[in-house]
Amino acid sequence: RKTLRMLALDDLERPSAIQIFGHDPKVCSEAAKIVCDTAEPEMIDLNFGCPTPKIVKNGDGAALMKEVKLLGKIAAAVVEAVRVPVTAKIRLGWDKDSINCVEVARRLQDAGVHWITIHGRTREQFYSGQANWEWIREVKAACGIPIVGNGDVFSHADARDLLDKTNCDHLAIGRGSQGNPWIFGQVKAYLNRGVILPDPSLEERIALAIRHLRMKVDYDGESRAVREMRPHLAWYLKGVPYSAEARRLINTTTTASAMEMVLKDLL
Repeated sequence: RKTLRMLALDDLERPSAIQIFGHDPKVCSEAAKIVCDTAEPEMIDLNFGCPTPKIVKNGDGAALMKEVKLLGKIAAAVVEAVRVPVTAKIRLGWDKDSINCVEVARRLQDAGVHWITIHGRTREQFYSGQANWEWIREVKAACGIPIVGNGDVFSHADARDLLDKTNCDHLAIGRGSQGNPWIFGQVKAYLNRGVILPDPSLEERIALAIRHLRMKVDYDGESRAVREMRPHLAWYLKGVPYSAEARRLINTTTTASAMEMVLKDLL
């Protein structure tokens, strides 16, 4: 029931892809059918890149980078099961001694996947070190389907750099958007029109953080919203002068109104 609730999509979120993970081709194909029947997403994305211990210990996520044949069977089963395009997210490999992203990408292409997003790190790295864009370029050169580059895009300049160095068709932004949803508009303006948009003011940051908090309360109730918004509000305040005390207070407050007061006191 909790998982099905997560499938709710607003019209403003479309087109949408819903990501699933697992290590059993039959279970994954059935899950994909349920997702399509319930949420009617425009795409299904297969997660073969998550490095989280609780995921990989069950043989899911990035653990499947070590099981290339099984990974291919999962992809083929899901492609066969649904009518919407199926995409996949991968990493370079399990560790630096077993980088196999080119082999994995070709396997996914053969299975009928529409495009592949590749994060330029191994599972062993999690998010440490620097993303290796050279391997992303190798995957792009080896495949005939669209490739989406991912890893270390924190600005419009990073986005241009990744595309130029990898020849990727598209790029994906993850951690770069934490507390910084403006990055998407900045990247789009720069890539499409060569326009450099300014960073948001402190007032804009605080206003959006409060709006985000209020929307979360409306959707999930205050108790859950307060708990889950703590890291998000800290991200909004990253780089804001004298915000260390505000972040500490946010992590100890128990009401949304108290969180708002902490944010407003920064103005």
